[in-house]
Amino acid sequence: MTLTRLLLLLALGFFLGWLLRDDAIEHGPGVLVAESPRQSDVDNAAAFDHNGYRLSPLAEFSIKARVLGREDYRFDREAELAPMDLALGWGPMSDEAVLKEIDISQSGRWYRWSSKRFPIPRRDIERHSANMHLIPADDWVEDTLAEIREGSLVELNGFLVEATSGDGWRWRSSLSREDTGARSCELVFVERARLLEN
Repeated sequence: MTLTRLLLLLALGFFLGWLLRDDAIEHGPGVLVAESPRQSDVDNAAAFDHNGYRLSPLAEFSIKARVLGREDYRFDREAELAPMDLALGWGPMSDEAVLKEIDISQSGRWYRWSSKRFPIPRRDIERHSANMHLIPADDWVEDTLAEIREGSLVELNGFLVEATSGDGWRWRSSLSREDTGARSCELVFVERARLLEN
């Protein structure tokens, strides 16, 4: 099989997968996840190797949230480690009545939103949503993450981490839900993932 034919088959497979993917889940108005993400310090947590990278735990982390968007990555370097980003919302950003007024998109490892008419203050949008780069700890976690779609309610547990490699490459998690812009995303080593509703 020629390389061109193989590339065409791969492109067709991706296109068909996109066409056949499930629609977003709708829940109706009301806050679905009232609690904020939980983060706690780690004392002397040892760095460890994972998929050819060195991961240093920065904080224990757990979150229950509504999935605002999902983007899978295959071709950037980071995809070797974190093949999926989830834009997650909690508090008012888990309320469908609020989300209907906000356009959400993801690309290039960024989560973007816009609104013609703010349903809640801008700062509440920023403080109750985030883009999270997910590193599955094992195949079971990866399989669970693969089932997630927009609108899913999920629970993730693990660590916020810094990833490094021998060539000097470095990727560090934000440690705040208050920041915005560059370097404000969480890099999460996911030890446990659970779909609360899908």
